[in-house]
Amino acid sequence: MNIIANHNISWTVNEFILRGFPCSQENEILLFVLFSIIYALTLMGNGAIVYIVWCDQQLHTPMYLLLANFSFLEICYISSSVPNMLVNLLSKAKTISYIGCILQFYIFSSLCGTELFFLALMAFDRYVAICHPLHYPTIMTGQICAILVSTCWVVGFLWLLTHVILLSHVPFCGPNIIDHYLCDLGAMLALSCTPIPKTILTCGTFNALIIFITLIYILGSYTQVLRAVLQVPKGSGRQKAFSTCASHLAVVSLFYGSIMIMYVSPGASKPEMQKFITLFYSVATPLLNPMIYSFRNKEIKTALRKVLGRI
Repeated sequence: MNIIANHNISWTVNEFILRGFPCSQENEILLFVLFSIIYALTLMGNGAIVYIVWCDQQLHTPMYLLLANFSFLEICYISSSVPNMLVNLLSKAKTISYIGCILQFYIFSSLCGTELFFLALMAFDRYVAICHPLHYPTIMTGQICAILVSTCWVVGFLWLLTHVILLSHVPFCGPNIIDHYLCDLGAMLALSCTPIPKTILTCGTFNALIIFITLIYILGSYTQVLRAVLQVPKGSGRQKAFSTCASHLAVVSLFYGSIMIMYVSPGASKPEMQKFITLFYSVATPLLNPMIYSFRNKEIKTALRKVLGRI
């Protein structure tokens, strides 16, 4: 274990070892192949949505532009953890520097926070479109849509700066083995040399705020949407609105259900459970989201056929 001197504590680590998935070399190769396929499919699925929306002028509406931005976010999100995990599966050292670990945590967590705000923004878009259809063209203009998307990215990355500052003051003096496949908050806090109840409480409070504020807003928005849809006479318009809402709520349920277990009480879950839940919301949901959100959509499927026809 590499160590360096520090003024405040006797010794501190300057690198971590990501334990990942302790198994035989043969199983690590199988996991490498499995996650490589998942990663490739995720890039293809979300990349296809971005390309389709970019190429088809008929899809240059706020709803589909948000879907394209969300798919781009999913590409960034899965790319913040899976490539490093794939490298570690084939590596014997599995080391990551202290700065690199903090940076990976910040990027991964910030993208997770950005996704929470994006889901809230997409709920707002559906609320305005269904509950206030006459005002939708004036409310969700291209300029306002761009501002809202930019705000999601900026706030998502600013929100997690508090965690990084707190984490940078946590004393790590050994052991330096993180029982995870990435630099996750709970797994890192578990390595602290001294009790850090205030840090855990502060991180848990900030996580709870961003999770529950966005979740309550999303649930409130879709409650209003469903009330408005139920007042629409039975027909194709009503069925389409129900289908869209069901798709959005499915994504919300999958994503929020898993991160609430992980981050409202960081460090409380067992290591193996942490890995499984993190895999679910950081690897499985980016793979499933294109199928849930977009490929069931008639306009997306029509545009996809046009693109494939050109190719």
